Amino acid sequence: MQNSSSVTVFTLHGLNETASHKNTFFAFTLLAYLFICLFNLTLIITIFIEKTLHEPMYIFLCNLCINGLYGTVGLYPKLLADFLSDSHVISYAECLTQAYVIYSSLMCEFTILTLMAYDRYVAICKPLQYHSIMTALTIRKFLLISWILPFCESTISLFFTIRLPLCGSHIDKLYCDNWSIVKLSCVDTTVNNIYGYILLLIHICQALFIVYSYFHIVRACVKSSEEMSKFMQTCFPHLTSLISFTITILYDILYSRYGSRNMPQGLRNFLAVEFLVIPPLLNPFIYGLKLSQIRRRVMWVFSRKVHFLK
Repeated sequence: MQNSSSVTVFTLHGLNETASHKNTFFAFTLLAYLFICLFNLTLIITIFIEKTLHEPMYIFLCNLCINGLYGTVGLYPKLLADFLSDSHVISYAECLTQAYVIYSSLMCEFTILTLMAYDRYVAICKPLQYHSIMTALTIRKFLLISWILPFCESTISLFFTIRLPLCGSHIDKLYCDNWSIVKLSCVDTTVNNIYGYILLLIHICQALFIVYSYFHIVRACVKSSEEMSKFMQTCFPHLTSLISFTITILYDILYSRYGSRNMPQGLRNFLAVEFLVIPPLLNPFIYGLKLSQIRRRVMWVFSRKVHFLK
């Protein structure tokens, strides 16, 4: 057993079975990362420069894309470097930083999706009060909460992890995550477990609020074809993002704690990074296609650029 004071570097074992095809994996990973950056930056810039899109729903969407870029920064640069290297190691400080970035991004995304559900609830169920409820000041407060709360949660979690003496340095994943580090502890981790369950309870409450919001949204929409059209136009993209994100993050939580090592390494790798691949790619794509106002503005911006280049 390693002494805790000697653990300054972790070894990541998620790429052990990809050595023979590492160039192929590197190419596909780089392509995915470039698409994520392109799609998200396109929506961010479009929403930022078009004043007609400075509405609560689009402001929340812009923050969702910004958070998507923030979260992927925690994974892709290191993963791409590992594909080109024969040794997959990461320092203690870098490991903690990576875990912090990835999980603060996840919690931030769920918080933003919760706020988007509330925005749709007010827009559809209380249309006459929408502008008096969703004021500029309210939006700023919501955005402040959506960023500060996850960072505070992640900072506390990081503090509980840093205090643990470690007796191992092998992480059986492509990247560092908090639970993988905690499992290497030489001492009791009850405090970390309790705090993890508290966080889980907080986000379950957010999920219940989302379910409550959509229950009332659907009940209001079935009353008229016009409202149902509005639901398909503005709520369906949000619901798709929410479902895809929830499924991927639930898998990661359950597998990290209770998963079997008998599962093929390739499948484990895909499922482990799914929440940092599918939602960042899917969110701008489905919103760009489904929300006609964004779709028109994106096409207009690109047509201007093409015309300018000519």
